[in-house]
Amino acid sequence: MISSKRSKRLIIDTEALSTLAFVQEGLLAPVHGLMNKEEALEVDKTKKYKNTPFPFSFILAPEGKKNRDTLSSTKKGEKLTFICDDVEVGWLVVDEVFEIDKKQRLLNIYGSTDPTHPGVKNTMSRLGDLAVSGEYFVDYPPLKETIKNLKELIQKSQPKKISAIMLAANPLNRAHEKMIRQALAKTDLLILFLRKPFTTEGLSFDVRFDALSLFVENFLPKNRAVIVPFENTYIFAGYNELILETIMAKNYGCDELIIGKNHAGLGLYYDKNQLNTIFDTLSGLEIKITTNDEYVYCDICKTLVSNSICPHGQHHHINYHSESIRKLITNGILPPPILVRKEVTANILASLYPQRIDDLQNIYYSLIPSSGLLEEISKEQFYIRLMELYQTSSLT
Repeated sequence: MISSKRSKRLIIDTEALSTLAFVQEGLLAPVHGLMNKEEALEVDKTKKYKNTPFPFSFILAPEGKKNRDTLSSTKKGEKLTFICDDVEVGWLVVDEVFEIDKKQRLLNIYGSTDPTHPGVKNTMSRLGDLAVSGEYFVDYPPLKETIKNLKELIQKSQPKKISAIMLAANPLNRAHEKMIRQALAKTDLLILFLRKPFTTEGLSFDVRFDALSLFVENFLPKNRAVIVPFENTYIFAGYNELILETIMAKNYGCDELIIGKNHAGLGLYYDKNQLNTIFDTLSGLEIKITTNDEYVYCDICKTLVSNSICPHGQHHHINYHSESIRKLITNGILPPPILVRKEVTANILASLYPQRIDDLQNIYYSLIPSSGLLEEISKEQFYIRLMELYQTSSLT
């Protein structure tokens, strides 16, 4: 526990704590700390830090009257104690306090100041007028544990090539599976960065993590793929997210980052009246970026195919639209196995509807063939057996 008897308090939220920990642990290197005013202005202007691509300055400007009063009365060399959820989580020795342009900050991150933009709205509510720089320390065990476990796995397996995929898996579907399998065929170790946003939209992180773990542990080669929680803080929420994801993947030890062609920030953009691609910006990061086609299920090919090379029209294509698939599941409807693996569906539904088991037990014995012995079934087994009835085709 860090003593705060003689130091002022600076109140931060978990999202800021996580972001500070990211930089502290070297995951956004060459940035290793908070930038002062001169550094921040230079990075925002050049989009580089120490000759390495970096989309905007890394600063801390927490919102709130108490924080503003603290920062406006703080002198250089003074020590502040970080407080998150009423708990002391670290400290900062002040080097400089300076005013920021909030609108420009939003433009730097999101390319917009539109208050209806979800990222802009979130950041506006937590962004103050004063930023502070200086040496700091934060205690954030989840990230340290993740880094430690991954380093141990890499040291043990000694992979020659490490690739990474950023996933929301909200929910995990067959298109995700195909992309993962294709990546595994060309790499020694695949890191699956599973997004863990600071919002409550969609399936919870725990539900998505369990479903992805089930797939990795039961349907992929052992010790070839590892899931790494990726706390998707506000700095990754803008149109520059791909640049920061690439920097993070490189600092985790990856040789390659694999993304879908619909990844946010991948398209063309204008910079000083010149048309560029994001690859122009990423060229100095010394990590390979591989793009994957979007996959669909073709009812003529009878398999998953790339929509860019399938000769059959869109009217034969079943799309892997995550939001629609998620709505089926959250409404308790079993998605067809061509969309989601039955074991994954069973795992998710069992988590979402834990109180169903008594009713399911009676339905199970009424509908599903059995050996005649009354046996307890798990929630997952019920959904899997019911899915098998959907796949019975003799009457269709």
